[in-house]
Amino acid sequence: MTTLLTLAVLILVAIAIWQMTKIFELSQINAENSQVANDSDNKTNGYLLFAFLIFIYGITIFSFYKYSKFLLPEAASEHGAEYDQLMVVSFVIIFIVQTITQALLHYFGFKYRGEKGKKALFYADNHMLELIWTIIPVIVLAGLILWGLYTWTNIMDVNDDDDPLIVELYAQQFSWTARYGGSDNVLGEANVRMIDIDHANVLGLDESDPNATDDVIVKELHLPVGRKVNFKFRSQDVLHSAYMPHFRAQMNCVPGMTTEFSFVPTITTTEMRLKPEVVDKVKRTNIIRAEKAANGEPNSDPWEFDFILLCNKICGKSHYNMQMKIVVETEEEYNKWMASQKTFSQTLIK
Repeated sequence: MTTLLTLAVLILVAIAIWQMTKIFELSQINAENSQVANDSDNKTNGYLLFAFLIFIYGITIFSFYKYSKFLLPEAASEHGAEYDQLMVVSFVIIFIVQTITQALLHYFGFKYRGEKGKKALFYADNHMLELIWTIIPVIVLAGLILWGLYTWTNIMDVNDDDDPLIVELYAQQFSWTARYGGSDNVLGEANVRMIDIDHANVLGLDESDPNATDDVIVKELHLPVGRKVNFKFRSQDVLHSAYMPHFRAQMNCVPGMTTEFSFVPTITTTEMRLKPEVVDKVKRTNIIRAEKAANGEPNSDPWEFDFILLCNKICGKSHYNMQMKIVVETEEEYNKWMASQKTFSQTLIK
């Protein structure tokens, strides 16, 4: 019975569509078939331009309102504040220019639409107008480029001033490993060709190098707040990218070479967890996870904010899960944690 009813409904729908098609064909018999747009067509297109203008402004305002809560919290590094300022200024300029140019584009598209008997007025050339719309973008873009270049130069100035902590981040499909210089704060020589899994030498450290004996190898990155950190990056297999979004830091990890980056953490993990925007995000996330738990869905345990290291280059099937927890703490807490770690020589299998 159900099958017959379904079949009958489908037949009726097909008949209705066929009838509507015939009605449309009959209505077009006396219609104008010219392929040239007339005044009515141009006016309709003009109104459609305005409708699209309202749409793009509406979707922009909606996006700011709806999704601004997903933006990163305050930068947790010294250079991050200047980076964010440059980004905000760039977005403000882009938003203002986009608003003005799109409004003018759609307005003039409607105002100067084609009309019967109306002849278009145009300038063959206007040197002053061309000078204005060339010089203003040049000045604005040159200012942004110079500011960005100056900021980039400061960020990439990796040096040994201020007694930096030396840390290596080692990338491999699909995990991160951190290596500290130990008590002498000097990293031992390493090469992927010296990796010896049976000997627990997973990073390929030179076992004959005295600087390597006190190196500390861990799977969780700890950083002391307020102290400069010089990072060395290596990759075992393919191109990876060490991305620490909360510190506004990113550097490619390239097989066969060592890359560098430096920053000063300014906010501890505990302090960041107390930030209002972070507290709100944790609450929202845990509400969603609680709803998933009620529906029996996985990954619904309560979540707590942590700094994180991600891979920002697609490096294989488990790229999405290539991450490491970062803990920023006081100098005393960091020293206590470091004292509890084993050195490279202590972890080797004799």
